[in-house]
Amino acid sequence: QVQLVESGGGLVQSGGSLRLSCAASESISSLNAMGWYRQTPGKQRESVASITNGGRTYYADSAKGRFTISRDNAKNMVYLQMNSLKFEDTAVYYCNAVQATYYPPRVSWGQGTQVTVSS
Repeated sequence: QVQLVESGGGLVQSGGSLRLSCAASESISSLNAMGWYRQTPGKQRESVASITNGGRTYYADSAKGRFTISRDNAKNMVYLQMNSLKFEDTAVYYCNAVQATYYPPRVSWGQGTQVTVSS
């Protein structure tokens, strides 16, 4: 239902920074929450950060103090600022959106963007 396109991934050294962007095909004000997940081969996709349309945020313990999620409603964009990157942050990062007016909630996913951190 919602098209999500990620960008901003790449190769960085340990301690470096990246800013991921997610463009949504419709007003993000109509989406109850948006967030970022990551996945490595052989492991389950895990939540990194999320933000509701009311501005409440969530961070995984591994991301607290290093990552910041933000949004720009006028541009239909969500961002993930990633600082002090570590080798274990290497993963494919996915943008997602949740529409809680459905039960179960309707979840949309982007195609993912690769983040590689050299050790």
